[in-house]
Amino acid sequence: MFEAADIREWRGHHVVDVDGHKIGRLEAVYVDTATDLPSFATVTVGMPTRRRLVFVPLADALVGPGYLRVARSKNQVKNAPAIDTDGELPAEDEPAVFAHYELDYAPGGGGERRLARR
Repeated sequence: MFEAADIREWRGHHVVDVDGHKIGRLEAVYVDTATDLPSFATVTVGMPTRRRLVFVPLADALVGPGYLRVARSKNQVKNAPAIDTDGELPAEDEPAVFAHYELDYAPGGGGERRLARR
């Protein structure tokens, strides 16, 4: 895995799927609040007049020359839960992001959020 500081440096670079198909551009990194390690990223997708940010897990992601390759298909990422380009992920929507990728979700011990943007 890569350090949070390292992956943030890739903001604006292309994000490609497991087969190398371009998905969009890396917008932000979200860390797991329990470990402070990179967990999800948001990717800018859509037409210039209808851009949105979709969430994609960073597990098994690889950094290449000028791109970040995620271990998911383009279709799965493009159909993931999304927010507006200037929006925030509401706490009550976090479980849907994990469920879309069939990942286990559990809020923090005190009920706190699981994802934090860095």
